[in-house]
Parts: sequence; C-alpha cells; structure tokens
Amino acid sequence: MLLVGCAEDLSTLHPAGPVAAAVADLWWGMLVGGTIIFVFVMALLAAAFRRGGHGRDGERVWLAGLGLAFPLTVLAALLVWGLMLGERFLVAGKPEATRVQAEARQWAWTFRYPGTDRAPTEDVLFIPAGQPVEIEITSVDVIHSFWVPRLAGKLDAIPGRTNVLGLQADSAGEYRGLGAEFSGIGYLGHRFTLRALDPADWTTFLAGDTP
Repeated sequence: MLLVGCAEDLSTLHPAGPVAAAVADLWWGMLVGGTIIFVFVMALLAAAFRRGGHGRDGERVWLAGLGLAFPLTVLAALLVWGLMLGERFLVAGKPEATRVQAEARQWAWTFRYPGTDRAPTEDVLFIPAGQPVEIEITSVDVIHSFWVPRLAGKLDAIPGRTNVLGLQADSAGEYRGLGAEFSGIGYLGHRFTLRALDPADWTTFLAGDTP
C-alpha cells in the first residue's frame, strides 16, 4: 500500500524537465540533511543515558559541538544550496519561452495560446517539448492549484489574479496534471493532461490540427 504513492506519472521523484529535477534534487538533499541531523541527535540522546557520562567538559563538547554547531552547520549548508538550486526554477521570464494561459473552474481547465490562431483546448494542455514555457494561471470561481508533478511545482489559480509558472518538458509525451487544492466537492476529478509535442507536431497543432 505504501508504494501506491510512488506512481511514476504523478511522482515528483521521476522528473521529466529541469524545473522538476531541481525540485527532486532539493527533496533528496533535505532528506539526506535531515537524516544526518536525526542520527547525531539520537547519538546525543544515547550518550546522555550512558552511565557515568563524560563530565561537565565532555557534556559541553557534545552539547555545543554536536547538539548545536553541527545541526546549524548542516541547516545553513542546506539553505545556501537550496538558494543556489532555486536558479534552476527560473524558466519563466526567458525571452524564448512559449506563453500559455490556464484558466481553472469547477471542474475543468481551459487552455489558451495567445499570439496564435489556435483555438482554446479543454482539459488538455499542449506545449512544445524541449523549450521553456510560461503558464499564466488564473481562476474564474474559487482557488484551485495547477500541478504537473513530473514537470514543475504547483502554483495556485486565484480569481482576479494571474500567477506565472515556468516549466519545461525534456521530451515529447503525455504528463498528468491535477488541481492540487481542495476547492469543493468534486475536486478529486479536477485533472488534465499535458502533451509535449516535438517541433513538427507543435507546428501542426498551431495550424489548427491536433497531432
């Protein structure tokens, strides 16, 4: 039953793009750092119960060294690494990025392709593979949340506001997306499909045909 949450099509640990890869790397780094801190804290706890102890000087070394300095050093290193890793999230804002509009409602998604003659699509989002994409996300009723786990983190769709999410699919294929915010009865079925197209199919799609 524990492996049910490991389905690859909705797993952040099976990234298919640079933004999702940064999310996965951050997750693994935090897991390793947290595990190291936990092990040393447990070692301190075990040492505290040892008969005889180490005396006051020994206690100061253990408390100040492993109890305070070590965890703070690890946490500081994780913070700096996380900030450096955050640059990989900056797909949005690139001049070559393709712009797509995502509009949420109960219980569907409408996707528009500004600057093209392509008609909007319902519950299926098309993007070019191998290129950065900006998703402009909004809602017409309540707060929803746009999430394609294998391509990027999630971002809220808020009525009257537009939030921009950058993502990129490394290769052509289908990726599952979902509304990851409780927005009323029926939100579990608030899902969509993202199709990343190779250059030829993307040109065909923009011409009005569905590959």
